[in-house]
Amino acid sequence: APMEDVLEVYQRPADLRRPLVCLDEFAKQLLSETRTPLPARPGNLAKYDSEYVREGSVTGFMLAMPHLGKRDVFIAPSGRRTSVDFALCLEYLAGIFSDAEKIIVVMDNLNTHNEASLYKAFAPEKARALCERFEFHFTPTHGSWLNMAEIEIGLLVRGCLDRRIESTQRVRTEVKAYLTRKNANPTPIKWQFTNQDARIKLHSVYPAI
Repeated sequence: APMEDVLEVYQRPADLRRPLVCLDEFAKQLLSETRTPLPARPGNLAKYDSEYVREGSVTGFMLAMPHLGKRDVFIAPSGRRTSVDFALCLEYLAGIFSDAEKIIVVMDNLNTHNEASLYKAFAPEKARALCERFEFHFTPTHGSWLNMAEIEIGLLVRGCLDRRIESTQRVRTEVKAYLTRKNANPTPIKWQFTNQDARIKLHSVYPAI
């Protein structure tokens, strides 16, 4: 049922009044070097020492906008994925689409992904107002592959985070540069897998009637 709900959402036509956003978290471990890397030279790659220093971690929220072909990233202030961080991310997202009637959000079933998180971060009046801005849809418990934000996270990691980074500020800088490059040429995601396809290819997960 959650799978068919999400697939139905993906088949809706693009509507700027009701933009579609796929949300998912990612974590990046912060590591600093113990020795200065040897720079690359003609015929030789740069060399890094196997030792490093752990500097904590940072959590980001990927905000993929498949119909618009754009993406954004909200860096969690706490460095983790708490209820308050999720609420602050939704506040940030509401600001991006300040003129939208309703923001359609697809995400997984993490325990912080609920309206109650907004009440942990904001006064009841603001929390209720933010709740009214969103329409939530959840992927199946073991079906996170349905979340298009995972595609964008994979591209982000390969594009700028697949190496040692020592600080949250450096992560912010790298992610901002990546987003600027990617969003300069928006490419909408055309999701091809439909409910009709699911009923054929995944027929084994449906109950026998």
